Amino acid sequence: MPAQARRIALPRAARIGIATAVTGVSFALPLVTAMSAQAHTAPVAPVAPVAASSAAAAADSAAEAKPAAAAKAAESYRVVSGDTLSKIADAKNVEGGWHALYEQNRSVVGANPNLIFPGQQLALTGHAAAPAAPATQAPAPKPQAKVQVKTEAAKPSAPVQTQVQTAAPAPAVTAAPVAATSGYVAPLANPKLGTAYGVAGSMWASGHHTGQDFVASTGTPLRAVANGVVVKAGNGGAYGNEVEIKLADGHYAEYAHLSVIGVSIGQTVTVGQQIGLSGATGNVTGPHLHFEIRTGSEYGSDIDPVAYLRAHGVAL
Repeated sequence: MPAQARRIALPRAARIGIATAVTGVSFALPLVTAMSAQAHTAPVAPVAPVAASSAAAAADSAAEAKPAAAAKAAESYRVVSGDTLSKIADAKNVEGGWHALYEQNRSVVGANPNLIFPGQQLALTGHAAAPAAPATQAPAPKPQAKVQVKTEAAKPSAPVQTQVQTAAPAPAVTAAPVAATSGYVAPLANPKLGTAYGVAGSMWASGHHTGQDFVASTGTPLRAVANGVVVKAGNGGAYGNEVEIKLADGHYAEYAHLSVIGVSIGQTVTVGQQIGLSGATGNVTGPHLHFEIRTGSEYGSDIDPVAYLRAHGVAL
């Protein structure tokens, strides 16, 4: 038999099966390779930093809230004893001065800008403390200018001899003079004596009460005890709103704690003429009239006012 390759005859079905198997393997290999590549290259979606963003937003809100709260606290002012609208406006640099401050707080202060009380809360910004009064309300008089004098309730360092003419004093309160046969009258009608002159106490700089108190509710008319000329009309610190009149005999009549001043410096007044209304401005515990007679214009030159008035025929 010749040495040559002999073809092995296979049945037709066997040949078809072998071809199919080889073809399947050739298709399967690329498919697996493609799937592996996709598994390695598929991107992973990033996770949004929700918690970090929320924390940062909360911190920003807290930081903004602090200055907002501080600004809100700075928009108001609580009135203390001895305050006036002009004094507050100057101290707080209120734009527009006391006029603007009064308009913002008209419903709190009322119709009289001279009359404010400790404890009242006043708005200092463009936001009013309460709705403004009707437009038909008559404009109120300007508060009196400050006059520095030695106080009654606190020991002063040295007398300050300053008399300031008010820029726009309150209009004089018109009242018919009271007839006085002796030329003198009591500082108010139906006088009722309160704390007497000369009462000792450490609360007074001189060691004693320098005047005579008269019981008087806020708004009681006050009158000149004799003919004279007004030498003080304004805020006197612890005395609150004050009026001082130089009488014809050279003595000085001092009225303290007024709610309304009805005269101005340099004005001539006659006996019994109304010069203002009683109140509770300055260092007081309640409304009354503190009345002094002095031998000079300044604090510390006081004499007994009741004895003085009685010596001039006034029954007290």
